[in-house]
Amino acid sequence: MTDIRVIEEIIRKAEVCRIALAIDNIPYIVTMNFGYSGGENPSIFFHCANEGRKLEMIRKNKYVCFEMDIDHQIFRGTRGCDWGMKYRSVVGYGNISIITEKEVKKTGLDCIMKHYGGEDEYIYDERVFANTTVLRLDIKEMTGKKR
Repeated sequence: MTDIRVIEEIIRKAEVCRIALAIDNIPYIVTMNFGYSGGENPSIFFHCANEGRKLEMIRKNKYVCFEMDIDHQIFRGTRGCDWGMKYRSVVGYGNISIITEKEVKKTGLDCIMKHYGGEDEYIYDERVFANTTVLRLDIKEMTGKKR
C-alpha cells in the first residue's frame, strides 16, 4: 500500500512506534511514543532520556527502520493454520538524529503532544526539558500493509 492518505491514517491512529536499530549486525528494537510531521519532508519525533543504549546506537548508525500497527483482529479457522490476524501497518526507513536546537526540540515535543490529543501550545518545565532528548527520524521511504 503506497497511498499516503491511507498510510497517514494508520500513523494518526497508531498508539506507539517501534524503532529498529543495529550495530555490528546486532539488532535492537524499542517501542516509543511519537509525533508525526507530514508534508514534503515527513518526519517522526520521539523523546527519551539523555543517555542509554538507544542513543549509543544512534551515534554509531543513524539509519533505522520503524513500524506501527493498528486494528488488530484475530480470525478463526476450522484448522490451526487457518487462523490469523487482521491488521493495518506502516513500515519505513530513514535517518534518525538527536536534536540539539532548543526551538526544534520544542517543536518535536509539541508534535508528540498533538499526536496524543493535545492541540494547545505547551510550556515545558526547564529542568525536565533539559533532561529530555528529542529525536527526529527523517523518513526516506514508507509503505503500508492491510491484512
